[in-house]
Amino acid sequence: MQFVTYLRVSTERQGQSGLGLEAQRAAVAAHVLCRGEVVAEFVEVESGKRADRPELVRALLEAKRAGAVLLIAKLDRLARNVAFIANLLESGVEVTAADMPEANRFVLHIMAAVAEQEGRAISERTKAALAAAKARGVKLGWSNPMRAYEQRQAAKKGAAVNKAQALTHAANVLPVIEQIRAGGASLRQIATELNARGIKTARGG
Repeated sequence: MQFVTYLRVSTERQGQSGLGLEAQRAAVAAHVLCRGEVVAEFVEVESGKRADRPELVRALLEAKRAGAVLLIAKLDRLARNVAFIANLLESGVEVTAADMPEANRFVLHIMAAVAEQEGRAISERTKAALAAAKARGVKLGWSNPMRAYEQRQAAKKGAAVNKAQALTHAANVLPVIEQIRAGGASLRQIATELNARGIKTARGG
């Protein structure tokens, strides 16, 4: 049996450090052992509240193309949203969770409902705790003077990441631009051609 694995972490920091990913890889590896092989792995760094998951879409397409099972470590790694998981289960791709391999569609729907309720409860508890702290006069987030240095460092890191991404994007797009320009195209014509090819700017514009 072939498996396409889908791993998700909620923050960029977790994605870069591997925090959470290694545990998920270990879970899916244990599931695959003696059952088959992993033919592809897709990693998403995104909040569970969002439904637009480009890596999940790619994982589903690859699983459908290869006739493979979409394997995740835990159901809540997909989303804490019943409708999202229900639509996923209707995609025509077999989906299974390493922590509950015997689960059928009915059980997955129940687990999705439980995960959604858990997500709602966590959100409500967090909001209540923040409101209580604010009522006590606690400075939250970047408004806390003690975090001024941390804020400056975060801004510098963000700028460095944006610059690196822009340079990488420019290096990838430059050969295409050179090819178009070789035909005598003006800057406006080059821009029009890039748009026609669906090539976006570094920031997705």
